[in-house]
Amino acid sequence: KTIAMYALTLSPFAAVGQKVGTLQTEEHPALTMQTCTKRGCTTEDKSVVIDANWRWTEDGKGTNCYDGNLWNDELCPTTQAGAEACGENCTVEGASYESTYGISASGSALKLGFVTSGANTNVGSRSYLLDESTSKYEMFYLKNREFTLDVDVSTLPCGLNGALYFVEMAEDGGLSEFENNNAGAAYGTGYCDAQCPHDIKYMNGEANVIDWVPTSANSGTGHYGSCCTELDIWEANSISHATTPHVCTVEGQTRCEGTDCGDNASGDRYNGVCDKDGCDFAPFRRKSPAPRMLPTPSNNKAHSYAIPLPPLALSLSLSTPAPPLSRALTLHTHTCTLFPTHATHTFHL
Repeated sequence: KTIAMYALTLSPFAAVGQKVGTLQTEEHPALTMQTCTKRGCTTEDKSVVIDANWRWTEDGKGTNCYDGNLWNDELCPTTQAGAEACGENCTVEGASYESTYGISASGSALKLGFVTSGANTNVGSRSYLLDESTSKYEMFYLKNREFTLDVDVSTLPCGLNGALYFVEMAEDGGLSEFENNNAGAAYGTGYCDAQCPHDIKYMNGEANVIDWVPTSANSGTGHYGSCCTELDIWEANSISHATTPHVCTVEGQTRCEGTDCGDNASGDRYNGVCDKDGCDFAPFRRKSPAPRMLPTPSNNKAHSYAIPLPPLALSLSLSTPAPPLSRALTLHTHTCTLFPTHATHTFHL
């Protein structure tokens, strides 16, 4: 099994399904990290890719396949035939990382802006770490290894959720498994987590148009969910944080429907294939008065794991259930046995 990182992330169409667009150039922000052994540390050149769900999807001529919170009725009818037609008609475009999504990198530091205003307003993001090839997710083998994460949470107030976590995505984002997925990890495809999200626009090379229902001004949910094991390393703000493993009975990214998705709306939360509650460790709840995480790097702790885990991919995200605020999250890379990370409104890996 493989786990990709950032879960900061989406069956077969016609042969040209989930195409790569040509109207917007894709340039992945470069990011360095270090891998260390007793003989010393080696700096490695990696890069970051934003999830396909955030990308512009159009027909190759500039007409939106998805606009606001709805699919284009002509290009992507909300039927199985429409799902296939949408794959045949539509592309996922490259991304302007900083100007559109507020994502920038410098050396070992990755900065995620929360609200980015431009031609449109973008709120939140989800990004993944790519390996040197830029066509595959960086896979992390956690067993008997250690890594550290430093985060500056000084401007992350209550209501915001900064997150760094692992999910069991396919290393290539489903490119080799689904013949009609022509975008792959280089364009952030293949997301899954233990909540089996239904808001993924493209899943297994097919548009998730069936039973699509808007849930906000720019998002909605479809018939299918996308499930996999999830290990939440750091979900936090300046007040509290939690570390939570969520296991699933399925291996790797799995498209679900019905009871298997464990949807709250159907009363099946505890009947699905994943443990949505998970088993969390949250220091805020352990004592009274509850301890607080100080917004200084010196207060961060290194976590060690020696448990049998599949290789995982890394996901980074910044989100909130509260009204949008002008905040950012920074993660910085520093030395560690497995991978380094540091955040100051910026993620460091």
